Amino acid sequence: MSDWDLIARKLNSDRPNGLKSDVPDAPIWGTVVAVQANFYRVKLVGNFATQFLLCTRRTRLKKIGQKVMVGDRVLVVEPDWLDARGAIAEVFNRTTELERPPVANAELILLVFALEEPTLDPWQLSRFLVKAESTALQLCLCLNKCDLIEPAQQLWWQHRLQQWGYDASYISVEQQLGIERLLSRLKGKITVVAGPSGVGKSSLIDALIPTIKLRVGKVSGKLQRGRHTTRHVELFELPGGGLLADSPGFNQPELDCLPSNLAHYFPEARARLQQGSCQFSNCLHRDEPNCVVRGDWERYEYYLDFLDKAIARQAASQQQPDEESSLKLKVKRSGKSQYEPKLQIKKYRRTSRKTRQQNLQETYERQLDDEREDRL
Repeated sequence: MSDWDLIARKLNSDRPNGLKSDVPDAPIWGTVVAVQANFYRVKLVGNFATQFLLCTRRTRLKKIGQKVMVGDRVLVVEPDWLDARGAIAEVFNRTTELERPPVANAELILLVFALEEPTLDPWQLSRFLVKAESTALQLCLCLNKCDLIEPAQQLWWQHRLQQWGYDASYISVEQQLGIERLLSRLKGKITVVAGPSGVGKSSLIDALIPTIKLRVGKVSGKLQRGRHTTRHVELFELPGGGLLADSPGFNQPELDCLPSNLAHYFPEARARLQQGSCQFSNCLHRDEPNCVVRGDWERYEYYLDFLDKAIARQAASQQQPDEESSLKLKVKRSGKSQYEPKLQIKKYRRTSRKTRQQNLQETYERQLDDEREDRL
């Protein structure tokens, strides 16, 4: 339990029956667990008869541009205990903030992948790992469906990922393997679940929190990808304490980091930089002399691929407004993306019938005006 939770519980513990009679307008603390349209579901912290309130945002917060996110710790006023409603009057400072998924005060990212169905792709996994590393949150890599591979293959993956710098958790939601151990790692934290669709994220949440049942879609037989079933971000309370954020599934995260920071998101590169330093302070670890990062490590080719994309993205963002439309980001079926020049806009385009009629009408009116002037 965080320090904020302890303080809030202490402040609210002496208020009888959820402040129904003595001080009905006294402020209440809580955590936003769901956001939909302009309504916020707030889980109260303290000894209250009602655990959740459906709240709106005070107009003052809207005027100053204060956004309310899932995971925000808020101050609630004017509670209506009969209808379980209230108003958010203040949003406390955030310790962390994620844009996708939009979650505040998260402490841990639970990155879920499947070993089979769909088959684990090292390039796709590395892309998610780099994105997770860039958030500066704690990272827990979880590999589902371990019952579908041989023990020797699991040991091979375990050794391979250790070379990358990760100690993964191997689970099987179907066989209920490793669920209790994983639950202990999430206790007392706000955790964000991430990963590609079809790997069993929603099924895992169902296993961790048996009291809820999420809508789970089957894996597409043709593409070996999951159908997107989660529509919005929501926090669910874990049995042993802590909150779990189920976020909308997406196939590939956007790598929007600076080229100079990319190497720090690879544990293998960080280890090499801790042992020595490159000759140049702005080294991109590509073809510079006396570089300590460049060398024989498995994911170095992935680093170069991601670096090219980061450089292209940075160059596109620095272009003049009239040049911004010259490049487009194309995502291939394999999931890999690259910038390509846009096709030139057609110089000769057939005008619509409505436009032609308008032009004829304008020409006719101009001719009438000319005839009137000649008569005068």
